Amino acid sequence: MAKIITLGLQKGGVSKTTTAGILAYQLARDNNKVLAIDMDSQGNLTELLTEEPANNFIGKSIFEAIAYKSPEEYIYSVNNYIDLLPANNFLASFGRWIYLKKIPGTEKSVTYSGKPYEQLDLTLKMIRNNYDYILIDTPPSLSEQTTNALVSSNYCLIPYESSRFCYSALPNFLETIEFVQQTSKNNLKILGISRTLNDKRRNDAKFFNDKVAQDYPKLVFDTVITRKATIGRIPLYGFNDNSELSEALSEFNQLYKEILTRLGD
Repeated sequence: MAKIITLGLQKGGVSKTTTAGILAYQLARDNNKVLAIDMDSQGNLTELLTEEPANNFIGKSIFEAIAYKSPEEYIYSVNNYIDLLPANNFLASFGRWIYLKKIPGTEKSVTYSGKPYEQLDLTLKMIRNNYDYILIDTPPSLSEQTTNALVSSNYCLIPYESSRFCYSALPNFLETIEFVQQTSKNNLKILGISRTLNDKRRNDAKFFNDKVAQDYPKLVFDTVITRKATIGRIPLYGFNDNSELSEALSEFNQLYKEILTRLGD
């Protein structure tokens, strides 16, 4: 049965999508079968892994997989080890469907059983045994997508940019996790806080990296991911035939080892 990991924080630009894509690549590199799920209507993880526009997946996305409870019909095979349930801008209407039962772009009314916050969980139960890991990328907000992702997960990985606003976002997100822990049956745990996009030239970045380590010493990973151009160009060059990939992943490989240790793998 897969270990399900949500990458989340209600703050944009903290490297959730990049970390999700890299972690999927690393796990696949170790011959694990991985399902990546894009729960962000921007569809950035979809574009990162498929190298196609997210709008190519209109009508064949995670939205339909959840609404119709038929996930296998909507899985996109990236390679032999990575599958994807893609997203596009229609996923922004997920909350509308949750409460009005309407599928965007159609006149269809699709009802569901169970509670609104457990629809992704019910969907993943159908395919969870097919994978070693399931990674869920979430939007930069405390939305129905994020709640559904957390409720379905065993772990949450929190990418943290070394900035004032990201530091301010942490307590609210941790409160959300605590609420889900009281609600979910999946024994959700915090896998850790990954310090990302660290600019070594800035004193404020050092301050907020040190501050989060002081405040959450048991949660932060030792590895700090430096802001690098080679990492920023991964969405441009991808994971295949990327001559910069080794340099881009040098620190992420250290983080990966820490993640596996905490997972007990």
